[in-house]
Amino acid sequence: MDYTHFITIEPGKRSGQPCIRGMRITVRDVLEYLAGGMTVPELLADFPELTADDVRACLAFAASQLPRPAA
Repeated sequence: MDYTHFITIEPGKRSGQPCIRGMRITVRDVLEYLAGGMTVPELLADFPELTADDVRACLAFAASQLPRPAA
């Protein structure tokens, strides 16, 4: 997934953390909710401004931050 249309980084917003579509919801927020056991439907119900694509973009962004194994 091309997360670049969903994830924004603005120095003055949330201390420059990656956020979703310019909102104040960070990628970290979404990942912590999911890691804590919240399901995607529960997350979308609690944050109606989010979409399933936003959640997938958070996962894709997080995966892109991990180093690639050497071939």
